[in-house]
Amino acid sequence: MQDPFFFGYGSLVNRRTHVYDRAHPAAAQGWRRLWRHVEGREIAILTAVPAAPSDSIEGLIAAVPGGDWAALDLREEAYDRLPATEAIRHSSEASDIAIYSIPETKHPLASEPCAILLSYLDVVVQGYLDEFGEAGVARFFETTDGWDAPVLDDRAAPLYPRAQDLSRSERALVDRWLATLG
Repeated sequence: MQDPFFFGYGSLVNRRTHVYDRAHPAAAQGWRRLWRHVEGREIAILTAVPAAPSDSIEGLIAAVPGGDWAALDLREEAYDRLPATEAIRHSSEASDIAIYSIPETKHPLASEPCAILLSYLDVVVQGYLDEFGEAGVARFFETTDGWDAPVLDDRAAPLYPRAQDLSRSERALVDRWLATLG
């Protein structure tokens, strides 16, 4: 039996944040990323949402050994795990691929935008830089909606549990993009 795979499009692109070592670059056709604002949470959640067929987001697919989804489902507890094999473009042996997504109806929506956690965004951008270079970072920002939310700068005391040390140039790259977005 072949292992199933997941498609990561946020922090799961950063290989430092997980133990799934059979990972390969991929793209999800017909999807975009969105900062979802959920009632009862102070922090926005990055999710993938179905979009126009011409839309596409880059990420990684990685094998889930033995189909043991328990640890990953726990990490992604706010999300639904959805089948996505037909939408994923890749050059690996993967034939059963899931994507984690938060449907708009899963949680009550917040009445106002929640903050984007900078330590989380740092991790995501570091992963995209490692996998796809600066052009990939640009595509991450361009294929993600919801940048009108405030950003909570928690770099001095990261709130994100899988926060990573970033180099000065990595932090500057994140900061430049945030300044560009206004």
